[in-house]
Amino acid sequence: MKTPWSVLILDDDPGVRQSIRLCLEADGARVLGVGTSTGALEALERGRFDVVFLDLWLKAESGLAVLPEMLRRQPAVPVIVITAYASYESAVEAMKLGAVDYLPKPFTPEQVRNAARRAVSETLLKRQLLELRERIDENEGELIFETRDPAYQTFLQTVQRVAASDSVVLLRGESGTGKNVLARWMRDRSRRAERPFVTVHCPMLSSDLMSSTLFGHCRGAFTGAVADAVGKVEEAEGGTLFLDEVGELSADAQARLLRFLNDRTYERLGEAKERQADVRILAATNRALEDEVKAGRFREDLFFRLNVITLTIPPLRERPQDIVPLAKHYLRFFERRQGRRQLTFSPRCEAALMRYSWPGNYRELRNAVERATILAPSAVIEPEDLGLNAPPSGEPPHSAAVVLGSDVSLEEIEREHIARVVARTASFEAAAKILGIDVTTLQRKRKRYGLA
Repeated sequence: MKTPWSVLILDDDPGVRQSIRLCLEADGARVLGVGTSTGALEALERGRFDVVFLDLWLKAESGLAVLPEMLRRQPAVPVIVITAYASYESAVEAMKLGAVDYLPKPFTPEQVRNAARRAVSETLLKRQLLELRERIDENEGELIFETRDPAYQTFLQTVQRVAASDSVVLLRGESGTGKNVLARWMRDRSRRAERPFVTVHCPMLSSDLMSSTLFGHCRGAFTGAVADAVGKVEEAEGGTLFLDEVGELSADAQARLLRFLNDRTYERLGEAKERQADVRILAATNRALEDEVKAGRFREDLFFRLNVITLTIPPLRERPQDIVPLAKHYLRFFERRQGRRQLTFSPRCEAALMRYSWPGNYRELRNAVERATILAPSAVIEPEDLGLNAPPSGEPPHSAAVVLGSDVSLEEIEREHIARVVARTASFEAAAKILGIDVTTLQRKRKRYGLA
């Protein structure tokens, strides 16, 4: 195993506990051995385990009787049943109750190690498959960490150093710059690479849901709480907890998060027992939190707790050398998905890609290429297929955004402003409301400026 892993042994024979401990500690595991079901359940309450060895016969009680309660405390933990009285019936019963393996006594050290490795590896594989599905759903085709830009190369070198630490990190940047992708990239280069990566979407955390979502709840804690539930913090134990759009938290949610960040302790809703968490915190925002603090919308003490190390992701317009390669990458990706072949960008289109400032960053570029892949009538993608104006003949491409007060026309300013608002809003209706116009007028202006 590349990272530390933890094992709980429940066996009433001290000799068996010691032999399993020696086998697994030699394999890099942290091992806790207990002789009673009460001790095992208390251990499962205090901390998370990667695998449990459970003796089928515990003097006056049956190990099968305590198995369901173990899985209620930690639903995902793999349980390996061990017994000196092996039978087909007991093995089937153990599997029905949720055990993942069955180890008859006497066993060899290699059998113990193999059973533990197999259980932990299967858990890791399931987690990786789940995360892969999330990545495919959220960020298919992302390739934002390959660059020709020297400044961005320096930025990534800094990120690599920060990733190796365990410090709290605040990721800042405009909408669409890939803060969630960067957070995963950092996790993959940290000592917690094989541990869970759990995302908390902070705008979804109302005051009422904050404690239950983050910290879990006990059965009966509120109406509808029909069973115990672990929270995001417990899901991320040993790994990384990513707080996405942390600037959107309500005042009450900020206070509860601050308490957790101070000492990494928490309680499940409806439970007085204090729990300790071992998680690394990454947070992200596209808001200027200093301004939010001044306006009284964000707690200053929470800002200081999150702002240990700040990484500000450069917008795409500051990486002009990477725009066309990224667009070509997206084109290849969506070409395969849509079943099209040999799509290319025309020279006019590449010039337009470079000229446009991409206020929605990677997300906007990705969406534009996907739309063109579906709708372009020809194998050669033109600026109009991307919703862009081609640069006038003889005009060199540029990537700088329109700057107020510079030598630009009012039309250029209006076009840039509309493009940025549309890129960061969820719908044309929301964009029109911000711009103070109706949707019909917005569509007309988008068509006029080549943004349609």
